[in-house]
Parts: sequence; structure tokens; C-alpha cells
Amino acid sequence: MKFSALLFLFCISAATFVSGQDPVKTLTFKEAVKIGLEKNLALNQQENLLIASQVNKTAGLFRMAPSVNITGNAGRNDGNSFNQQQGQVVNGVIDFFGANANANMPLFNGFNNFNAHRQASNQYEAQLQLVKRTNQDVIRNVANQYLICLLDKELHEIQIQNVETQQQQYEQIKEQVAAGSRAEVDLINQEYQVKNAELLAMRSASTLRNDLATLSQTLQLDPLTHLEIQEPGWDVNLEDGEVKSIDETSATALEQRSDLAQARFIEKASQFGYQSSKGTLFPKVGLFAQYGSQYNYIQSATNRSFEQQFRDDNTQLTYGLSFTIPILGAFQNRNTTVANRVAYENSKLQTENTEILVKSDVIRAHQNYRDARSSYDAASAQLKAAQLSQELEQERYRLGISDIVALTLANQNHIRAQGDFVSARYTLMFQKLLISYAEGTLNFEDIP
Repeated sequence: MKFSALLFLFCISAATFVSGQDPVKTLTFKEAVKIGLEKNLALNQQENLLIASQVNKTAGLFRMAPSVNITGNAGRNDGNSFNQQQGQVVNGVIDFFGANANANMPLFNGFNNFNAHRQASNQYEAQLQLVKRTNQDVIRNVANQYLICLLDKELHEIQIQNVETQQQQYEQIKEQVAAGSRAEVDLINQEYQVKNAELLAMRSASTLRNDLATLSQTLQLDPLTHLEIQEPGWDVNLEDGEVKSIDETSATALEQRSDLAQARFIEKASQFGYQSSKGTLFPKVGLFAQYGSQYNYIQSATNRSFEQQFRDDNTQLTYGLSFTIPILGAFQNRNTTVANRVAYENSKLQTENTEILVKSDVIRAHQNYRDARSSYDAASAQLKAAQLSQELEQERYRLGISDIVALTLANQNHIRAQGDFVSARYTLMFQKLLISYAEGTLNFEDIP
């Protein structure tokens, strides 16, 4: 039996050694968050969309400015054509080249461009807030997975210690059975406890490996990299005075939550989009100007030079005022306006719903903190009681006034109490971070 336990511990050590052949990366919590922020797929995609949104905002501004372009053509005409140089129809081959500079300036279009620019500006601000909230989502998600891995690591160490404790207990009972002071059934029961402890240790090791692989995938690390995580050196005894009241946190969240700010900007963007579409129902007035010239070359004829034609003879300047009055557009403008109005109404409903969600998140975060505080205090007291009970039961069993069943139950209660305490400790440790997330003030720089 002793050889079996030693073999089990050797296998665990060998597995650790083999995995240690892969590249080993030791991560603190803040380093994990930093890597997550740099490599997270969703965050990088939203940052790319932010660039496109900024360009769209700039384009919306310049749509209100004059537009200038140059057009040109060059070619050959074979047949009848009117030649400006000769003032008559010429039958033959004519090479031609022309160029025009065009400018247009909108004067009035129902404030369509103006409102479209304001819509693009609010869309950019909404995207900016989405990037900020996605940043906080990454921190929270990495924190959650890191917490799970920390808990798995501690539970695995508890199970390894339990294997050693059960093995020691087995050796003591074996000697007592050999001396005739214990029944052989106690040895059989204890052998079962050793095997059960070994099984639980192997399961906890498997859980730890799987959760570390998930964390590695989230951080976009090389799958062959072996992660070693470190416990944050945070004070678990978070003082209640460090946590704001629900009313204070709610007020801060309504000002700071990026998802709520995003909903408000989307509402404004929808409003300006609706107003912009209404501009299509009004007349449009603008200025236009065109300046250009051309050159013609008639084959087998006397032609004036390029400079004489292009600079003097064929120059032309056209300018004036243009207007468009919509009369019948197959109901398309009206359809677009109604669709944008519905989008605006829906965005107002979404903003109201987001405000409710923000307040609910704050209440939930505070309740979770109070529950975590109570759980930690209860788990701490439970661990002390379970440890004392185990020590007393071991002494009673040694003195022969207790049986193996009571000792086994005391050992199981102690293991369970250790797991509950570790879980409650880490849960409480991360509660302040989750309150900051619900409040909307969570930043990478604020992580200890």
C-alpha cells in the first residue's frame, strides 16, 4: 500500500515534470489582464471599427463643404463631327482632348448633411463607449477565469495533502492491526479512503489543467505554453467602509457606465438620422461652377496649336444656381423617414432598459459582496471548527474511544471546509473589482 501511494505521488510529479518541458510562463493577475487587453479578439475588432467610425465622422463634416473634381476625356472620332475651330461639320478623323474643373456647393438641403454629420459624431462617441465597456468586459472575464484557476490550484493542493494524510493514517492503522489493537476492517476502510483521495487528487489535477488551457486560449497564448499563476497579494479583508452605498454607486454608474453612455449616444444618433431623412422631403439648392477647355486635331488639315486652342480658343466657364424640388419619389423618401423614426423610438426604449439594467447590476454587485462577506466569515469559522473536530477525533481514535467511521467523517468535513474557505476567500477577494465593473469605473491602471 505504501508503494502504491508513493507511485501515485511519483506519477503526479512526473506529469508535472513532463509538462514542465514545455515553455513555462508565470503569470500574475495584472499581467494576465494586460495580455488579454492586447490580444482579445472582440476588443481588437471594436477598436478597428472605432477607426472606421472616426473616418465616417470626418466625412460627414466635409459633406457640408464644397466638392471639387476634375474630369477629362481623350479619343478619336472618325466620321462627321462639328469642329469648333472651323465652325462647320467636318468629315474625317479628329483626335480630341478635353478637361474640366467642376465645383459644387450645397446651400440648402433641409439640413440633411448637417444632421447626418451630427449622427456620425454620435455614432463615433457610441463606438468609443463600446470600446471602453469591452475593455472592462475583458478585465472581468480574465478575472473570472483567473479566479477559477486559482481555486483549482488550491483545491488540488488540498487534495494532495489529503492523500498524504490518508496515507499516514493508513500506515498507523496497519501497525495497530499488526499489533492486534485494531480490527482488520479498519485497515480495509482506510485503504478505500486512500484510493478515494488519490482519485479526487487526479480529478482536481485534470480540472486545473483544463481551466488553465481555457485561460491560455482566452489570452491567445501558445497552446504548448505551460501556465503558472500567482496569487494576487490583495488584502482579502476588504473593509466595508471602502465600498460605497448603493445610492452612491448607482449615481456613479448612471454617469460612468459606458454601455449606458453608448445607448444614449445611439439614441442621439438615431434622432439626428431621423431628422436628416426628413431633409430629403425639402427642396435642395446649391451653387455650381465648371471651367474647362479642349483641343482638336483634324487629320490632313491645318490646325491651330495646342496652346492656342486649349488656353484661348476653347476655354469655357459655366456657373449658376441649381435646385431640386421633390415631387414624386415612389414613396421612397417617406419610407426611409418612417423607418428612421421607428429606429429612434426603439433606441429610446433601449436607453430606458439599459438604465434599469445598470441599477440592477449595482444592486446585484452589492448583494454579492454582502453574501461573499458572510460566506467568508462563515467558512472561516467552519474551517476552525472542522480542524478542531478532526484533531479531537484523531486523538479519540488513537485512544480507542472512537471508530473509523467517525474519523473518516471528520476528515471529510475538514477537506470540505478547506475547499469552502478557499472558495469564499477568493470570491471575496475579487468582489471590489466586480463592484467597480458594475459601477463602470473599472480600469487596468486601478488593478493592484
